[in-house]
Amino acid sequence: MTDVTPGEVVEIEIGPHKAYAQVTHNHSSYPPVVRALDGLHDNRPSDLNAVVAGKTRFVAMIPLLTALTRVGATFECLGTFDVPSEHGEFPTFRMPIRDKKGEIVYWWFWDGRSLSYDVELTSDQDALPMREVMTGSRFLQLIST
Repeated sequence: MTDVTPGEVVEIEIGPHKAYAQVTHNHSSYPPVVRALDGLHDNRPSDLNAVVAGKTRFVAMIPLLTALTRVGATFECLGTFDVPSEHGEFPTFRMPIRDKKGEIVYWWFWDGRSLSYDVELTSDQDALPMREVMTGSRFLQLIST
């Protein structure tokens, strides 16, 4: 279920700018986990290690190269860089469980191995990425804003 390896950094053209994403994890049953790196750049930064070590805009599960190709995005694989230590462990994802009316009755939390749940989200849990496979269009929308 992967078209990239952990550590790989991809440069994505967003209009006249460039955005960057890094694969952090692969999972045997799901697409790769990808972190969108913060910021849009006019040119490729001379120090990509600094960009990779910087802030994360969001985390998603996405078959990155396939999804970008499907939406006609221009991108380039730039090589493998160290994944920052704060992204070393597989992230926990959240997923709402809804009743027949569509109301959220509780939340599942998945850490790549097991599930847990809670009925109310804490502020920390609310910041967790959603457990969903993101589309290329949605990824480009989020990385460009």
